[in-house]
Amino acid sequence: MLLTILDRIFQGKSLVAVHSQKGWLLRRVVRPDARWGADPLSYDPGVAERTVRWLGLLFGKRRWFRLDPRGFERMPPSPALLVSNHSGGTTVLDAWGLFMCWYRHFGFERPLHPVAHELLLSTEATGRFFATRGVLHAQPEVALAALLEHRRDVLVMPGGDLDTWRPFKDRYRVQFAGRTGYARLAIKAGVPIVPVAHAGAHHTLVVLTDGRKIAEKLRIQKIARARIWPIHLALPWGLALGPWPHLPLPVTLRYRVGKPIWPKGAKGGARKGEPRDDEVRSLDLRVRSAMQGLLDQLADGN
Repeated sequence: MLLTILDRIFQGKSLVAVHSQKGWLLRRVVRPDARWGADPLSYDPGVAERTVRWLGLLFGKRRWFRLDPRGFERMPPSPALLVSNHSGGTTVLDAWGLFMCWYRHFGFERPLHPVAHELLLSTEATGRFFATRGVLHAQPEVALAALLEHRRDVLVMPGGDLDTWRPFKDRYRVQFAGRTGYARLAIKAGVPIVPVAHAGAHHTLVVLTDGRKIAEKLRIQKIARARIWPIHLALPWGLALGPWPHLPLPVTLRYRVGKPIWPKGAKGGARKGEPRDDEVRSLDLRVRSAMQGLLDQLADGN
């Protein structure tokens, strides 16, 4: 029924066609040549420190969003590849909470570089904002340079849109959607993977379905490199269709850092040549198993 309604709204056109008619607006806003997020040295510790102070108004033991991080003492020396699940919809509350936990534990001279969708880094305003706070393009060569050349820690959330919009009933399940690029990256760089499990942000809304069939019908992947069109219950919308940001209810954001997982033979340094597929699959399985164990602990209230 919903697909029929949407099809009538667009009169048989896909969103790609509608989107192309609005191309003049995108060209005015997006700078495709912008290189924000390509250089880890764009990170500004002063900006990160001010951001933590601002976020401290919302994140803290007695704030709107309470933080419960455990296990950061397990982090090995830089560089390391942090791998986390992604929760809570487009508001990315889990990422901001992890940002707070990291800098409160390590200070601002050990930057953390999350990788993000290029749309966040494609305009002057958002590109500068996120790049100075350490965010990098989600491109393997950028992350590899950050790990090897700059000896920086990198954060990836492999599940991306499918993970952050997974149904509420699956909030304690690993959803990497078969994406294993992070494992290939760790093998090539010769660095450990540190699993970081999160719970909390997915309790600020109720995702009924990730809407993959709807997204396929609307050809969302051609527009925004996404495969979802979720249906969810959230403030202020009530019942919402699409990945709209929401007003999150107060929750406790819990983070559990697991033991470092080294690729086989990685302590000898960076790998020359491409890793074998079986090596990548094996490492991915080890990481997902460790992540699921941490999520099971969180589900049990630990």
